[in-house]
Amino acid sequence: MRTLSTPSPALICPPNLPGFQNGRGSSTSSSSITGETVAMVHSPPPTRLTHPLIRLASKPQKEQASIDRLPDHSMVQIFSFLPTNQLCRCARVCRRWYNLAWDPRLWRTIRLTGETINVDRALKVLTRRLCQDTPNVCLMLETVTVSGCRRLTDRGLYTIAQCCPELRRLEVSGCYNISNEAVFDVVSLCPNLEHLDVSGCSKVTCISLTREASIKLSPLHGKQISIRYLDMTDCFVLEDEGLHTIAAHCTQLTHLYLRRCVRLTDEGLRYLVIYCASIKELSVSDCRFVSDFGLREIAKLESRLRYLSIAHCGRVTDVGIRYVAKYCSKLRYLNARGCEGITDHGVEYLAKNCTKLKSLDIGKCPLVSDTGLECLALNCFNLKRLSLKSCESITGQGLQIVAANCFDLQTLNVQDCEVSVEALRFVKRHCKRCVIEHTNPAFF
Repeated sequence: MRTLSTPSPALICPPNLPGFQNGRGSSTSSSSITGETVAMVHSPPPTRLTHPLIRLASKPQKEQASIDRLPDHSMVQIFSFLPTNQLCRCARVCRRWYNLAWDPRLWRTIRLTGETINVDRALKVLTRRLCQDTPNVCLMLETVTVSGCRRLTDRGLYTIAQCCPELRRLEVSGCYNISNEAVFDVVSLCPNLEHLDVSGCSKVTCISLTREASIKLSPLHGKQISIRYLDMTDCFVLEDEGLHTIAAHCTQLTHLYLRRCVRLTDEGLRYLVIYCASIKELSVSDCRFVSDFGLREIAKLESRLRYLSIAHCGRVTDVGIRYVAKYCSKLRYLNARGCEGITDHGVEYLAKNCTKLKSLDIGKCPLVSDTGLECLALNCFNLKRLSLKSCESITGQGLQIVAANCFDLQTLNVQDCEVSVEALRFVKRHCKRCVIEHTNPAFF
């Protein structure tokens, strides 16, 4: 009789893998499965049955394994470092391990990876097992990571939404089969969700509540979502209207990554700043329609903004940099690689206004020269990372000024720059911990 118990390793490991066939995971119940990974359930390992009328063949007593001498709390601590598939395998070793492996403290996180895994079925079996003590809900489960599982569909996300009301973190990056509706279900039924990664989910165009959830909420709630961290990198079909909806519902956002959302424009950034005034980190790298007008809107975040990436936004010039530098004085990280309109004037204004800058990438900005580097070195003493890759106007003189003033420099990228070996050695002498990335074969 099949009972609801520990999922087989076949749940999360394809049966044709050598490690699976040779380990404890292989069994007669899963040997007939070919071609795909499926979810199965097995009863707990049986205890040894004895009867006074049955004489067992005398066997030499085996010494107890060293690991079996550990107390339960130590075993649980060891199990806490195992991924989901290995934890399921451990549950099939013996009855003691079975009980320990299903300790609720070990199931705050489910982490599944692999392109061939039947994720929908795996999630269904795991959540059903975790719901045994609390029917229909997994109160302990807070994190689900299924990144790169391409077979994940809306059905799997719906299982999470229905069974995991305490979910706080969901990562489904690279799962391109999920749609808006499934994401809406999760954010509507998991009110504590704070971290959502849907990067590479090309069908996702918006983050919002379902219509039913919006109707049920009181006016005081404001129809808001508690997400603070949102990664929508490579969501190519995201447009300004979708970003408007996201901003209106996710007003508590502090970290937002929109890399390669190529349809976004300055108008979308205007909506973002209106509703999400608490943003600390923002990336719009490779958003080719973002210009100086968009940076003017971003600058309205003022001193709250600490991280900004505008790499390869070709329409950005010194004008946009001046807006950011003037109002975002506490900026710590700026990536402006490939913004060819930036010159020494922009770098100078940035250095004088953002003196606490720790990381700067102005690679592939051909108009930046030693003059800009000098201003940077004389104002940003706390600089730790500097990338000047492919800056054609940079020479060894500029690097020496930086090294003489920024003693805490840890990373310097001067690949494809015309810099002498003497200048690189000068940097190494003054910045002992600095790792120099270069293309000069004479320096080592």
